[in-house]
Amino acid sequence: MNALRGVRVVEWATEISGPYCTKLFADLGAEVIKIEAPDGDPFRHRMFGDRSDTGALFKFLNAGKRSVVGTSLADLEPLIVSADVFVDSLGPGALDREALLRRAPHLVIVALSPYGLTGPYRDRPSTEFTIQAESGTLSLRGRPDQPPIQAGGRVFEWVMASYAAVAALGALRRVQLGGAGEIVDCSLLETCHLSASGFADLYHELAGRPPLTVPARQVEIPSIEPTADGWVGFNTNTRQQFESFLAMIGRLDLVDEDPAWALATTRWERREEWNRIVREWTTRHSTDEIVTLASDLRIPVSPVNNGQTVLDHPQFAARGVWGTYAGGGFTHPLAPYQINGRRPAPTAGAPPLGEMTKVPAHSRIAAVADRASGLPLEGIRILDATAWWAGPSSTHILAALGAEVIHLESIRHPDGARMAAAAFASQPQWWERSGMYLATNTNKRGLTLDLSSPEGRELLFGLVKCSDILVENFSPRVFDNFGIPWETISAVNPRILMVRMPAFGLDGPWRNNVGFAQTMEQMTGMAWVTGHEYDQPRIPRGPCDPLAGMHSAFAMLAGLRQRDQTDRGSFIEVSMVEAALNAAAEQVVEFTAYGNLISRRGNRSRDAAPQGLYQCAGTERWLAISVATDEQWRQLKSALGNPDWADDPALDTHEGRVEAHDLIDKHLEQWAGRRDSSAAAELLIECGVPAADLADARVGSMHPQLAARGFFEGLDHPVVGRHHVAALPFKYRSVGKWYRSPAPTLGQHNASILGELLGLDGSSIAALIEQGVIGTRPGGLD
Repeated sequence: MNALRGVRVVEWATEISGPYCTKLFADLGAEVIKIEAPDGDPFRHRMFGDRSDTGALFKFLNAGKRSVVGTSLADLEPLIVSADVFVDSLGPGALDREALLRRAPHLVIVALSPYGLTGPYRDRPSTEFTIQAESGTLSLRGRPDQPPIQAGGRVFEWVMASYAAVAALGALRRVQLGGAGEIVDCSLLETCHLSASGFADLYHELAGRPPLTVPARQVEIPSIEPTADGWVGFNTNTRQQFESFLAMIGRLDLVDEDPAWALATTRWERREEWNRIVREWTTRHSTDEIVTLASDLRIPVSPVNNGQTVLDHPQFAARGVWGTYAGGGFTHPLAPYQINGRRPAPTAGAPPLGEMTKVPAHSRIAAVADRASGLPLEGIRILDATAWWAGPSSTHILAALGAEVIHLESIRHPDGARMAAAAFASQPQWWERSGMYLATNTNKRGLTLDLSSPEGRELLFGLVKCSDILVENFSPRVFDNFGIPWETISAVNPRILMVRMPAFGLDGPWRNNVGFAQTMEQMTGMAWVTGHEYDQPRIPRGPCDPLAGMHSAFAMLAGLRQRDQTDRGSFIEVSMVEAALNAAAEQVVEFTAYGNLISRRGNRSRDAAPQGLYQCAGTERWLAISVATDEQWRQLKSALGNPDWADDPALDTHEGRVEAHDLIDKHLEQWAGRRDSSAAAELLIECGVPAADLADARVGSMHPQLAARGFFEGLDHPVVGRHHVAALPFKYRSVGKWYRSPAPTLGQHNASILGELLGLDGSSIAALIEQGVIGTRPGGLD
């Protein structure tokens, strides 16, 4: 597992995003050197309770790295320019990155920041919580009769790290092929919107942007339900899954009496009645019993785990996903992918502060005078047999980076994301109007092939001969039943990478279970840390799809680099649930290190106090406040006019504010309730306090920061016309726009792909249409 051996990464970053980004490099053999201030990364000391050891989460994030101490750029610049990749979280104005790139034209500079390096909000104080509010995604989560709720676990910092790692490794590939270095500008705001908005802005645009008369937030039904001994999570993304759910609870009569129950909108409008029906059944059965019944019916299901129970899940035990920290002391998840049957793992523990006093020389690729200016993956062809969001998100980012991606569907079974356009069923070609499909398949070409037929498989094998990657994300038995194993693919093309992205992995007792992002959030503990303390666990709604996609894309880029060295392809397996497990690692790490069972805290945080969402004057106006440091507390007191209630010296420490959080909230609620949310947020921000006026994701493209950075790009589609799609949550200095073409219509490029790549003439293509092997309209609609 040394695909990145010979790569030097220098990290000048703290907390989660930067260290997890570079951890992905370290796990594959890269040399990672961590620059720290004299008192170290704050996460070294981020411990809750009476502990003196280095924090366990720091150890997990920084295993296998080296540590140097420094504060002066002048002193550290020789080390930085010796690297291939430099990752920093220092902030927009801390470095002259353009000058650094001029000195080291080979360097890939990855800048991680809350808002990005440009735009009117770039220097605003923030925490991950206020970014959730600013992105509009916080407004989508929760019941309308309760305050909106954050996604717990600072999950979007983990998501940004995975995007940044792909961006960095992609840019490094171009350098190693003789191209130029790069500045990669990663935005947490854009990451949060992309991974948790559910493409709300695009769906709102496709609907004609009707007035926003009701709160954006809602919860899925069915989702997390009480059982006789805990909680169980479902999701029913298809009609078949919903009907199987009704059969399980013995209420198929519901849709016989009123077919409208099959609509999510009906269940939402009649949620109290629906919940009584469902919970009357679930509370009479144990979690294990329900999971067994639902699994047999192929309903996506999972126990709602926490940092303790997740350790005992039989699928994780069978898959060998747990590792023990190099020095002992705690358990942690291993990397969520395997290359040729081997899983990356840390080679050493985290370094002591400043243990590296002499930096060895590093042989990097010499600067090239006449550098190429193309995208990193130009010349790479990918056969994309994926569906919904997790798989398509992986090929989506690789297409943006220049790969030719052929999206494979069949007219019998189109991409499931197309079915997310049910609200447009009365319109012509409604299956082309799904926001999810349109957003995750830009820059791709569309081909339909019936892989269950000999003719379809023969055509696929022909395409395999002239492609670099084949990727699919169905349950394992689908490709097994097609008779398309790795051994056959490799025999046809020894240089190809085959990537399989099953929900739970290719083996283990849950091998054939189906699952979506919601299932992963329930199974890994993400839902356990999301929700109001007085309420039930809630799903974060979104991040697990791109988490799986980015870990897959990273593994593919590593596989391509390995192929460059060996001239042999590889078999890569990426488990969706294991990608989510890594982003939820803190729960297992904390429990096994300290016995600390992390749970949901509403909109509060262990890292900031006070933190919360406060209702302001008017209807559905909310102010997010998050005080992460003692200095920010002093600034908050000043913004409030130094009220007497805040004079207590005990409140000047984080621990004191945590203890008095209820009292502080009472006063902040009174203060906010008399004010306009936007004006209140601006006042606090001017005083240096992380704050945000809660935005609405349905109009995300109108956000001043996202608009200024051109985050939404316009495209013209043959069916839906002009529409605007969220781009990648990072910018390359060398790339103006990421999107070159809209998502393809079903089978749009059948003739051109089969003609250009396989030499089929018009009569052959017509015969394939007649046989139903290819086509441009979903079957069964007439």
